[in-house]
Amino acid sequence: MGAEATLMGWVHRVRDLGSLIFVDIRDRYGVTQVVARDDDALLAQTKRLRPEYVVKVCGTVERRSDETLNPKIETGEVEIAIREITVLSEARRPPFQIADETPVSEDLRLKYRYLDLRRDRMQRNMQLRHRVLMAARQSLDAQGFLDIETPVLAKSTPEGARDYLVPSRVHPGEFFALPQSPQIFKQILMISGMDRYFQIARCFRDEDLRADRQPEFTQIDMEMSFVTQDVVFTAVERLMQAMFAANDESIETPFPRLPYAEAMDKYGSDKPDLRIEMAIVDVSDVFSESSFRVFRDVVAGGGAIRALVVPGAGKYSRSQVDKLVDEAIELGAQGLVWARRGPGGDVQSSILKAAGAETLGRLLESAGSGDDGLVLVAAGAPHEASALLGKMRLRLAAREGVVDEQRRALTWVVDFPMFEWSETEGRHMSMHHPFTAPRDEDRDRLETDLGSVRAKAYDLVLNGSEIGGGSIRIHEQPLQRRIFELLGISDEDARSRFGFFLEALEYGTPPHGGIALGVDRILALLAGEPSIRDVMAFPKTATAVDLMTGAPSTVSAHQLRELHLDPTPER
Repeated sequence: MGAEATLMGWVHRVRDLGSLIFVDIRDRYGVTQVVARDDDALLAQTKRLRPEYVVKVCGTVERRSDETLNPKIETGEVEIAIREITVLSEARRPPFQIADETPVSEDLRLKYRYLDLRRDRMQRNMQLRHRVLMAARQSLDAQGFLDIETPVLAKSTPEGARDYLVPSRVHPGEFFALPQSPQIFKQILMISGMDRYFQIARCFRDEDLRADRQPEFTQIDMEMSFVTQDVVFTAVERLMQAMFAANDESIETPFPRLPYAEAMDKYGSDKPDLRIEMAIVDVSDVFSESSFRVFRDVVAGGGAIRALVVPGAGKYSRSQVDKLVDEAIELGAQGLVWARRGPGGDVQSSILKAAGAETLGRLLESAGSGDDGLVLVAAGAPHEASALLGKMRLRLAAREGVVDEQRRALTWVVDFPMFEWSETEGRHMSMHHPFTAPRDEDRDRLETDLGSVRAKAYDLVLNGSEIGGGSIRIHEQPLQRRIFELLGISDEDARSRFGFFLEALEYGTPPHGGIALGVDRILALLAGEPSIRDVMAFPKTATAVDLMTGAPSTVSAHQLRELHLDPTPER
């Protein structure tokens, strides 16, 4: 105590007690209380301060009186007795409170993002982002990865989301594309002998937005040579431990692994929230020879009957149960069957007359309903029946409050299908991307049964959100060409879009694989934020607009002509 100190920052709050004025000064490191007393001129000068003025305070560090101690802040035991105060910059009255976390519309926050970033919540989120990314760099460096930048102006190779295109001034009529990911470049780095690469990469996708999407976003991009899936998983799990530790959290490794088919059957989703104990059960056998013709015909036709037990919901009133059926219809179901045990142990069900008590008793036993569970039943194509119950599972878990918000449930989802059929395109599409290798034991079915081929692809899921995706890649040029053919990409088109990459594969390509982790999604989950916009410094709105700068905006006809673009609008 008694040391001389100089403090600079923003006026956070002013408390005028007449002959004593307390001012809270805020900077990136927190809030410090300063006090003006005794000196009339100093008091008069301090009275003129307003929130968000930028000031410089010189004075003496003193211990606060016992009644003014504030254990909630780091500087809560001390204050600075002002000897001199200088206003470095005055401020207009802000359009919303900075000192208090009062509700503010998102549009207003984004328009005045520089003010929003001053608020405590956003300061914490930006500091968390820094700590987590620093921890990621240190972990990857310790594991022997090289940080290598790849081009932002690249070639358009559309196979998925739309590209953002950049017209070339010096090559009229030709365009660069902003990268949707550094995928091909990182594979070429493996061909170049770089062995282990990473990059905290900016990526761009011109797609419809939602809470966990932005037109530009950040990912931790990784690639490794001479690796198996197990080696990739170990490296990523070490990385994730370091990133969580930066938020003072510990996570256990190895993460569990869940085959895609099992995830879809048991949870109705390829990104299951494993904090929820409820799982979907296949009860097709119960109805394969039952008197309930509707379900029997579904099973005979290759469909499935799936059941979800909602613990404790057996006590629901009939109106509550009817509301669940209505919700299922809103989610796209043609109907939803339910069954439970009544107070005396008798079977109750929406299909009691049609199916009979005996069949429904077997259903309750097979589903594991217990005495107080409500069983919801859906029928149809296997994944469709599970998907419906999966959506109901998430809604009911949130409503019943059975999700442990403090738990971090990480899992690998593996063995994805290599292809999926697109009705819109009228062809097979890559479920991940066309550079993903098929599982060795499924390669022979590339010529006979594309729908059954599994890929060496994997997603990392955290609390029901996909936070990363990757695969072991194709390193043989003939196989890569064949995959392009199976995807309906002609030789001419393949040469035009990927010719440089196909040629590179001819010069000795090591087996390799990697992953891309969504930085913004991970940070939103760590910070407990519902939207990735709240962990990004300058995000766009849901319509891809920057309200602060006014981008996108028109440009002059002169600029368009320089880019060889017609400045005349279409009529």
